Amino acid sequence: MSQENVEIVRNAFEVIYGSTSGPTATEASIRIRRDSKRAAELLDPNVALHGTIGGLWEGRVARGLTEILNSFETEDLEAWEERRLDPQRFLHINDLVVVLMHEYRRGRGSGIEVETDTAVVFTVRKERVIRIQPYMDQSAALEAAGLSE
Repeated sequence: MSQENVEIVRNAFEVIYGSTSGPTATEASIRIRRDSKRAAELLDPNVALHGTIGGLWEGRVARGLTEILNSFETEDLEAWEERRLDPQRFLHINDLVVVLMHEYRRGRGSGIEVETDTAVVFTVRKERVIRIQPYMDQSAALEAAGLSE
């Protein structure tokens, strides 16, 4: 079942962010809207996207595809002109899949570039993603999932 969950998360990641080099937030929302049938197959209708632990939006929660799209289209676009999320590794334990990734962002207006290694913990139940929890710190994500490097 765990390898099956990894494939579900790979596909969900591709629908949301693109295959290897993630798109801008605008491109991500266009892709999700265009491929809404596939997104609905991979994401639970009540999927919860939690704010990044250690990030500006920690504590916020977007529930359902519409709220997730709105967070991409408003909050993310306000700050970033360009954003790429490149998955490096997919690790699994039970119903959790940790995606270790390299993230690049360029600030809107300022042009400031930021690169860092981050992670996202996906929870999969009944062959759908039900929870998405990003982390600024890969070690914290691994610890939360019960994995160690």
